[in-house]
Amino acid sequence: MGRINRGHKTVYFTFALIILALLPTMGYSSQDVINVSKNPYKIGPSDLLDIQVWNEPDVSKQVRVLIDGTIVLPLVGQINAAGLTPSQLSESLKKKLAEYIAEPEVTVMVLEGKYNRYFIVGQIQNPGEYYIDYPISILQAIARAGGFQEWAKKSKIFVIRQTKSGEERIEFNYDEFVKGDKKVKNIEIVSGDTIIIP
Repeated sequence: MGRINRGHKTVYFTFALIILALLPTMGYSSQDVINVSKNPYKIGPSDLLDIQVWNEPDVSKQVRVLIDGTIVLPLVGQINAAGLTPSQLSESLKKKLAEYIAEPEVTVMVLEGKYNRYFIVGQIQNPGEYYIDYPISILQAIARAGGFQEWAKKSKIFVIRQTKSGEERIEFNYDEFVKGDKKVKNIEIVSGDTIIIP
């Protein structure tokens, strides 16, 4: 779940609480940070899933997504999981299991999100690689990495993102965001992003 150790947990949570406390004075609600994304997590290779089928312990199990994006379950056999959200995989499993179980109830949870990850480098307390275990904004990513170092240029932060058309540079002015500038968006971090704190 990212590179955050016990020694930095207090810094992370303190930083996050300060941000949440400041939001109302900045004209933002906590939902702007917490629910920054309407795009749910998508499963990828190497993710560890917990699949529970109600009242069917022989089918319920933890599985690792294979490199080809599939998983293997009793009764179901091999089925594609990569690129699906947990709820989409749940529906797909229900259809397969309905051939053997009457009205199956299936729950899918991501225990380890190994595939989806981002990087944060520069003037940050804990630079490195972090897994995307849940939808995360740039503000949350900064907090997760322990906050800024003393000489960070907070108005010149940017994200490097690989797109189908090539490399994209997305700027983020933290100072203006804190002041409440609605033009500055709390960027959603996606797999493969590199956040640079000059």
